Amino acid sequence: MKKINSIACMLFMAAAAVGLASCENDNINPYDYTNNPTDSVPNHGSTNVVKTQLAEYPVGSIVWTRDTTLSESVEIPVGTSLYIEPGVTVTCKADVQVPIEIVVLGNLYCMGTAERPVVFTADNQKPAAWGGIICGYNAQEVVLSHAEVAYAGATPTESSASFQNKLFKTTIDGGVPAFHFCNVNGRFAMANCFFHDNYNDQTYFTGGNGVIVNNIFADSGNAADGGEAINVKAGCKLDVANNLIYNACTNAFKLSNAGNSETIPLTEMTVYNNTIVDCGWRRSKNKKGGSVWVEKAAKPIFVNNLICDSRFGLKQPKQDGADLEHSRLTPNYYFASTEAGVEQMAYGTSLGLWFATDRRSAEPGQLNPLFERFGQNPLMDINCEDDRTDHGAPLPFNTAWSFKLQKGSPALTGGVTDFSPLFTNGLAFFGMKKVMFAQPSDDQSYYFVAPLPTTRFGAILQ
Repeated sequence: MKKINSIACMLFMAAAAVGLASCENDNINPYDYTNNPTDSVPNHGSTNVVKTQLAEYPVGSIVWTRDTTLSESVEIPVGTSLYIEPGVTVTCKADVQVPIEIVVLGNLYCMGTAERPVVFTADNQKPAAWGGIICGYNAQEVVLSHAEVAYAGATPTESSASFQNKLFKTTIDGGVPAFHFCNVNGRFAMANCFFHDNYNDQTYFTGGNGVIVNNIFADSGNAADGGEAINVKAGCKLDVANNLIYNACTNAFKLSNAGNSETIPLTEMTVYNNTIVDCGWRRSKNKKGGSVWVEKAAKPIFVNNLICDSRFGLKQPKQDGADLEHSRLTPNYYFASTEAGVEQMAYGTSLGLWFATDRRSAEPGQLNPLFERFGQNPLMDINCEDDRTDHGAPLPFNTAWSFKLQKGSPALTGGVTDFSPLFTNGLAFFGMKKVMFAQPSDDQSYYFVAPLPTTRFGAILQ
């Protein structure tokens, strides 16, 4: 594993000698130490203002402007900010002894656009090809805007950057999530991202203030070990809205206050107007999960969500479930196209949470939300316990599908709007504020705000 400070110093000091206009990191080979073989340089980033064709970045920055292939893990030091410009693809090599990770001890800003996303991928394009983006306890700000994150979830070794920094795992017992944030006092934004084909959890939060909006989480986890799309523990304050979650192996959402202590505050979260399809199908090892799991004193606002052909709907453990007195878990919309689906979401189902104010199918196919374009597996088995589509597992996500609601959909009305997101004015990211874009058309806002709730169920999708 290479620390990025020496890399940045070598590149930027050389560039400074020929003037600021050429002072950008082209990132062709981030591990070229031929001009600076020592790790003792005190400066972690640029010694001057960094100018690229897109923007001007503050002193101390590291900027990636071109595609790169990583053969070793990258560590962003405390106090250092890495900016990744639109259109950059970061490809992780799969055939390495220690799985590649991007460990963020400082700050990370992925500044993609709809036309030019920032992409994290693997050269073999297979799940568990690399680790993930693992943030440290001092990471202050992380922005994933128009980013694609795929094929992560590898199991670390004792030589892995995350393990060496005592992040996420203290024992080697499985893979890491594609994205993990843990600083209770830090902040992160995930907006307009596409997470897919990651081997374990897509996201895992053990602290932090966050806005998670307008994302797609597809094909999460595996039958043997499971995998959530959004897994929340104690120490978080989150607004989660307008996301599409498809085929999360264990749960679309796992909402918990596990890990709370005198020093870790209880989690607060508003989770609303999300669309959840074909989730909670498989956990063959211990039968754990449903499509939404609330446990260990969690007290979310969880309303206006559209849950389709997902196992069990809303569920909790027998003795350690949600704080129902202080939670708001209705109304939501539950659709089932099969007898098994109707049965599992019916009143009295073991561990299920049922509210008369929800809308749900009383028979197969009733209250079909009428998606614009979606190809359900004709062999679907809501209780399938492997990853094989010929056994009834969900089909792989298809970007040609559209989960917009057609005119006349019964899910277009019935939601509630008498609550507000936690961050009513949004979250500001001051590292983004310091970026001076060259053209007004390139400008990116440094505020991320969750949308206001709507009376329709589910996400408003483009």
